[in-house]
Parts: sequence; C-alpha cells; structure tokens
Amino acid sequence: MNTEFYVIIERDEDGYYVGEVPQLKGCYSQAKTLDELMANMREVIQLCMEDEPTPTMPEFIGVQKLTISNV
Repeated sequence: MNTEFYVIIERDEDGYYVGEVPQLKGCYSQAKTLDELMANMREVIQLCMEDEPTPTMPEFIGVQKLTISNV
C-alpha cells in the first residue's frame, strides 16, 4: 500500500533545503540538494511512521503567500 505525503520545503539562511511533513509530528530533515533532501525525507517518514503508523491525513488545500506591510 502506498501513502502520499506532502513535504513543505524551504531554504534556510545557510542555503540548505529544509523539508517538513505536516501530517507527521517531528518529521523533518535538511540537505544541500533537493535530491538529497527527498532521499532523507523518505527515510525520516519511515522512521516517523514507526511511531505513528496511521497518521491523520487532512485534505491538502494549498499554499498561499501573504505579504504584510512593515509599519
């Protein structure tokens, strides 16, 4: 059985890619390249699933960027 997860990816101030799976508590990793990050994420997801074998899967709606004026 395959389970799909959404990985939120950001780049930190040192240039590393940081990935997080919102559906799994504490499920995140970092790497220098996207390919390396995704390999790391596969591994960390498997580890997180050992602790939480049936994660709650909320409906993914999307990601939006919001700009706030600094006053």
